[in-house]
Amino acid sequence: MPDIDIDFADRNRALAVLQHIDARLDSDKKHNTGIYCTSIPYNPITGISTINYKEAENRGYFKIDFLNVSVYEGVKSKDHLTHLLNAEPIWDLLEQKEFCDMIFHINGYHNLIAKLKPKSIEELAMFLALIRPGKKHLIPICEQNGFQAIENDIWQKTEESYFFKKSHATSYACVIVVQMNLICERISYEFS
Repeated sequence: MPDIDIDFADRNRALAVLQHIDARLDSDKKHNTGIYCTSIPYNPITGISTINYKEAENRGYFKIDFLNVSVYEGVKSKDHLTHLLNAEPIWDLLEQKEFCDMIFHINGYHNLIAKLKPKSIEELAMFLALIRPGKKHLIPICEQNGFQAIENDIWQKTEESYFFKKSHATSYACVIVVQMNLICERISYEFS
């Protein structure tokens, strides 16, 4: 079953106009982000599915995760988002601790990112995958030989622990590029 995440500056605005049923965790609590846009058995009082999301997937129900990503709060329009994504970021800023600590998903990893120096969305996606528990064993190889040395192993599925699929890592790398360019845009605006 595919895993679909949709990012929103404010997920509640989307949910307010979309008929949906909240997914359920094993603990009978509401899933933090998961919803169903199709019919699924649910408690009419709580609006939460009566089947936990893992069992629901086994039964063929399709959950979508609606995620709050505050990075998008500064995006003014679709054209603005396209511009922010297509503009080449100043990659060297990731070597600055203060800047790195402002960035979604990589704050706290300044030393490693400054050492590996990603210079593209592809390399940034590999970095994001590399810092997940299932791929941390590749860090010494990458430190010694660069991103090309791990590109065949970084996207291989692992059962041992959590890892990023290439699609997720690439999507998050794109969000980081948008955020980097938004920060630079704001600073440029403040000094103009």
